[in-house]
Amino acid sequence: MVHPSKSVESVRVRRVRNGHAERVKDWVTIEEPLEIRLALPGVPQGPGRPGTPPGVESIAVTMRTPGHDFELAAGFLVTEGVVRRREDVRELTYCRSGRGAQEYNIVEVRLRSARGVDLGRLSRNVFTSSSCGICGKASIDAVEVQGCRALPDGTLRIPSQVLIDLPDRLRKAQGDFSRTGGLHGAGLFSAEGELLSIREDVGRHNAVDKVVGEAFLAGGLPLHDTVLVVSGRTSFEILQKAVVAGVPAVVAVGAPSSLAVDLATRFNLTLAGFVRGGGYNLYTGLERVT
Repeated sequence: MVHPSKSVESVRVRRVRNGHAERVKDWVTIEEPLEIRLALPGVPQGPGRPGTPPGVESIAVTMRTPGHDFELAAGFLVTEGVVRRREDVRELTYCRSGRGAQEYNIVEVRLRSARGVDLGRLSRNVFTSSSCGICGKASIDAVEVQGCRALPDGTLRIPSQVLIDLPDRLRKAQGDFSRTGGLHGAGLFSAEGELLSIREDVGRHNAVDKVVGEAFLAGGLPLHDTVLVVSGRTSFEILQKAVVAGVPAVVAVGAPSSLAVDLATRFNLTLAGFVRGGGYNLYTGLERVT
């Protein structure tokens, strides 16, 4: 395992260009598993992973790029509906091995109380896989059951030219992508195009969880006055995370899925796709783009 602040590493490659080969150093994105554990005070040992102490549940393992792991864990718990308020979380720590060494691939989230925590939600999660076989309506209904409602119109208005420029602004702020070409980016912007936060990860869902987790830990949710910009396509999961975080507009370089469009319509999000080359497709929420 690597230190959590190290997100790229160098490798030796044979580079061939125009029939000429040479040995050079290149940079690749680090990908490692992160286990997220939930510590619930006053709860006995449950059906978590063997070896976890009493009251601690292993709830997820995700392949991620190390860095901002606490934000990733917090964002995951928020967007899955496990925690709702910053004060619900008492502490986030890396676990220690039996010898006392830091385990940088295991994050433990300690809650102040187990009251209202539905661990069954994680096992019953109906919107984690596009191949789960559950109909789209059931998936969207599950978001509403989570306590989400249609987002208010508010005062957010995005000038058309600002919307066009947002993916380029995100790309220019992606330092590790410039070196590796292998990282997704997620950024929060103001309606005027000011970059508020950016995170990168090998997984596009993780990148979104990181920016949401950062805002959550800072007490900044809901994000009613921001625009979420993602470097790839927009799936149902990306839109679901935006809804939970209160983000009223999502802008993507790539295409949305049909279920993403349905979810954006149901919850009054502005959804723009194919934002590149001086143009875009606006699928929902036309009134927010001026």
